[in-house]
Amino acid sequence: MARSLLIVSRQAPWSGPGAREALDIVLAGGAYDLPVGLLFMDDGVFQLLPQQNASALQQKDLTANLKALSIFGVEDLHVCGQSLKERGMSQDALDADINHLSEKSELSALMDRYDQVITI
Repeated sequence: MARSLLIVSRQAPWSGPGAREALDIVLAGGAYDLPVGLLFMDDGVFQLLPQQNASALQQKDLTANLKALSIFGVEDLHVCGQSLKERGMSQDALDADINHLSEKSELSALMDRYDQVITI
């Protein structure tokens, strides 16, 4: 039986390689039929905003990678409601169909469902 994996993406898309690395791990896991989920929290929630201009920072846009998740069988996507609130964002502004976790108990329950959790 395949072990399940939750990736917690905590970095903004423009703050370094962490956001890209998190997506690469999730896509690779999905390609090998590993049960994998992705949780955006802290500055990682900025990855979900539409119409980002990555070229202004001479970086590659992550939007295509996010849209490819379902192609790779990754359907278990979550966002931390507290992180959204702290950054003045609402779920309506996000560019993804994603499960909103508003309580700490929901975050704990999500992490308990997976065999391994990696925070990037």
